[in-house]
Amino acid sequence: MPDPPPEPKTRYELTDPDVRLMLRVRDGDQPAFRELVEKYQGRLVGILTHLVSDRETAQDLAQDVFLRVYRARERYVPTAKFSTWLFTITHNVASNSLRKSSRRKEINLVSSPSGSMPVRPLEMMAKEKSGLMPARQLLKTEMQNVMLAAIEQLGERQRIATMLSKFEGMSYLEIGETMGLTTQAVKSLLSRARNNLKDILKPYLESGGLTDGVADGMNQAPDKEVQSD
Repeated sequence: MPDPPPEPKTRYELTDPDVRLMLRVRDGDQPAFRELVEKYQGRLVGILTHLVSDRETAQDLAQDVFLRVYRARERYVPTAKFSTWLFTITHNVASNSLRKSSRRKEINLVSSPSGSMPVRPLEMMAKEKSGLMPARQLLKTEMQNVMLAAIEQLGERQRIATMLSKFEGMSYLEIGETMGLTTQAVKSLLSRARNNLKDILKPYLESGGLTDGVADGMNQAPDKEVQSD
């Protein structure tokens, strides 16, 4: 009997070179897997570091993500962009880690010497800056650090959605696919995150170190790919 005709290629296989790499991994191509690891490892460690606030833990979690990818290789079916599939796994790994650690520590809060209500690090930073130099003279890298510190104070889902939007440039649709949410739910999540960022950054906004537009732009997904439910 003649061989059956090959399966038609999905649109993701046609348009996403990383999907094609993963299909080679599925077929046992070890160099293809190494290529994917080299391409995404730095990005995963960067995002996970901001999510779990510890680089060593982030590196361990990134290895866990790639281990899961490799174990799932024979079952891989390209039903989404490779990056969406990869960050879905990353989201699950990060969420599990955050749940396990949530009972042991509070992230980004420090107690005042008097034992009163905790003071956010950003508020302390703003107080330290006052009288030293005008906030408008902050270096770009310092402003970025301020924004990252603010993102780390968001709740888990808001933090993950913001990181995927800001640092991975994902659309509302892609973030929804990664996090298991509708497009409208992602829009609402990012809107709440934007409002919370403004509250967290209030000391800097009031001192002129940052503008409202900076917080607004932190979690705006690319308009060109926005789709409604």
